[in-house]
Amino acid sequence: MEILKQRILKDGQALGIGILKVDSFLNHQLDVGLLNEIGKEFHDRFSDVEITKILTIEASGIGIACMTALHFNVPVVFAKKSEPSTMTDGAYEAEVFSFTKNKNYIVRVSRNFLDKEDKVLIIDDFLAKGGALQGLEEIVRQSGAKLVGAGIVIEKAFQEGGKALREKGVRIESLAVIQSIKDNDIKFY
Repeated sequence: MEILKQRILKDGQALGIGILKVDSFLNHQLDVGLLNEIGKEFHDRFSDVEITKILTIEASGIGIACMTALHFNVPVVFAKKSEPSTMTDGAYEAEVFSFTKNKNYIVRVSRNFLDKEDKVLIIDDFLAKGGALQGLEEIVRQSGAKLVGAGIVIEKAFQEGGKALREKGVRIESLAVIQSIKDNDIKFY
């Protein structure tokens, strides 16, 4: 997606080797117009499959998932990183490693919001080592729902999470695939 790549080059910051900071438009301050274009692109790429729910993880994926859901006219469910006292009817749980925070989380989705009738599209901002996507895939599996694919805004291909998941048969559509990041030099495939 050319508009996204140009925005990454204009406003993204490469921090050392492997870290891309895009908080001015994607995961802290949100450019809603760009998110709308991202949502349209995901809709176009997944228009060949039925989708009943969009699943993401808090917090950075929520805005992207919501804009995408508008184009599909389906609800968004997001996995929570803490156990709220209001989640009283049980939950699907999975352990997720955050590359950015270098930390493990248990993420949860209420059993009320996913079931075997659902066809789920996972949406997330980044794909690096694949921890979040693997955790969300596990939650979909536990619910009995069908995973139809994953829409990723930025994939860091050099960290190989996408490769491993594709080898497992997960359909992944990434809008910007980065070959390398080093000292403010960002190269795309």
